[in-house]
Amino acid sequence: MTTQSIVAEYDLPHSVAKVWRALTEPKLVSAWLMTTDISAEVGHKFTFQAQPMGDWDGVVRCEVLEVIPGKRFRYSWVGGKNIPDKYVTALDSVVDWTLTPTTTGGTLLRLEHSGFTAANAMAYEMMGKGWRGHVRERMETLLSEMLG
Repeated sequence: MTTQSIVAEYDLPHSVAKVWRALTEPKLVSAWLMTTDISAEVGHKFTFQAQPMGDWDGVVRCEVLEVIPGKRFRYSWVGGKNIPDKYVTALDSVVDWTLTPTTTGGTLLRLEHSGFTAANAMAYEMMGKGWRGHVRERMETLLSEMLG
C-alpha cells in the first residue's frame, strides 16, 4: 500500500531545550496543538482532544514510540473511524519530530507525519495545511510569549 507523508520544517529562533518543552509538556502542547496528557516516556498512551467535526469524534489516540531527549520525539497518531460507504478509513499514522540546533542558537524543527493512504486524502490535505500554517504560528507564539 502506498502512503504519503506531510513534512514541515520550522526554523525557530529558540533553544532546543525550549522547543523540546513545547513538544513534551502537556500544558504547553495543549496551548499550541490540542488538549493532551502527553508524556515523553516510551510506551506512554495518551490522547489529543479537539472539537468533533463531521464524522470525527475529536479524539486522537497516541502512544510514544521513541524518545531521544532534545533530539527526537516520535508517537503513533490514530483517529477517526472506518466508514466504508463514504470510502473513509481511520487514520493510523506516525508523528516524528526531529530537533537540530542551528549555528545561531535556534532550532531547526522537522516534522514528518507519515502513513496517509488514499482513503485518508481529506485528512492529508487538511492536516498538511494545519501543520504548515496555523499550528506553526501557534507554536511560534507559544515559544515567544510563554517561554520567551
